[in-house]
Amino acid sequence: MIAKIGRGSNLYGALAYNHVKVEQENGKILLTNKIIETSDGKYTVSKLAESFDPYLAANRNTEKHTLHISLNPDPKDEVSDECFVQMAEDYMREMGYGEQPYIVFKHMDISRTHIHIVSVCIDEDGKKISDQFERKKSMKICRELEQKYGLQSTVGNKDQKKGMIFNPIYYQAGNVKSQIASVIRHLPKYYRFRTLGEYNALLSLFNISAEKVEGELHGKMQGGLLYFPLNTNGERVGHPFKASLFGKSSGLPALESHFIRCRETLKNNELKVHIKAAIVGTMQSSDNEKDFKNKLIKQGINTVIRRNDSGLMYGITFVDHQSKTVWNGSSLGKEFSSNSFNERWGNNIRPEKEIPVDEKRRVTDAYDLEHFSLEKQHHIFDNREISDQSEAGVIDALGGLFSFTNGEVDSEQDFAHRMKKRKKRKR
Repeated sequence: MIAKIGRGSNLYGALAYNHVKVEQENGKILLTNKIIETSDGKYTVSKLAESFDPYLAANRNTEKHTLHISLNPDPKDEVSDECFVQMAEDYMREMGYGEQPYIVFKHMDISRTHIHIVSVCIDEDGKKISDQFERKKSMKICRELEQKYGLQSTVGNKDQKKGMIFNPIYYQAGNVKSQIASVIRHLPKYYRFRTLGEYNALLSLFNISAEKVEGELHGKMQGGLLYFPLNTNGERVGHPFKASLFGKSSGLPALESHFIRCRETLKNNELKVHIKAAIVGTMQSSDNEKDFKNKLIKQGINTVIRRNDSGLMYGITFVDHQSKTVWNGSSLGKEFSSNSFNERWGNNIRPEKEIPVDEKRRVTDAYDLEHFSLEKQHHIFDNREISDQSEAGVIDALGGLFSFTNGEVDSEQDFAHRMKKRKKRKR
């Protein structure tokens, strides 16, 4: 099990993020501790926040008073609600937050169910609860909980070490530049994509978009990239960030080189046959868009659809997390283009072509091949649609770029490795 501890100053935002899951029936409240009860058992965000007011009023000097913790068992673990509640109580007690008000939310919008805990680190006397050696302490507790509840151990798990841990960005959490950096600096190392459009389809799963801009500098035309944070509806929020802020690997020249290399490696690649087989097989058994997307998700494939303001689909891209490849629909063939899907779903047509058994994709648990920490309202395996966005005013927006310190969070395994090295040096 992996625990992630987030600290911030926006209690309302943390509560609202989790409460949206409950409203959308993608989550539920498993436990409330020292939270004011309601007559009907239902809560609003403001009602939940009331229970924390006395604690925050007792200490107005601590800036990052809000705790947002997630406990993430291995995807292979089957954890009941009762077990989640006990684990949450044990974890909070051992971390020193057992007497604090807190709410435990269960997230069910992806196949890997996990829980989020929202609390504050100010006690009832107004004192800040110490977070000294917090990460080391949390790791120890997780190992103990794995033993107590018979969970898969994450220590020494080779499958988890194969990939980078990515977090879809959450704009309201702040530190947006660092959040974007933790994704875009590493995606090209793991995924193959051949165009800016395919790159954007992949980025959209992390609530990011990239746009190419051109301008004249010293008499020469220059091109560059801007990165935009997106909200959960795929709409741009805040200010864009110049690619140069993230290093050369995130800039246009490096990505264009990546496009060229991927075009060569994916040309006539058998992976193309496999994903086409998966898509056609799913089309044969699906009656509508939602059913189609859900069935592909179970095979580790995201369907990213682009629509214009009138709701008409004008683009479709498939992100295969098993082979780590991105495919624009039209590049797979005319029958996989957005026009074909518009006609198919509009007229409820299924393809007559059958796929030979040996070409059919093996249906796997999407999370056997998943190396991401999914901490956001829309996750890697969500059904994301991107609205058509205007390009006007992009260059003008450059004047107001925010500047954040880069505080990328290391994975739990990296931290454990550093602690081992530190012990060796002491010897």
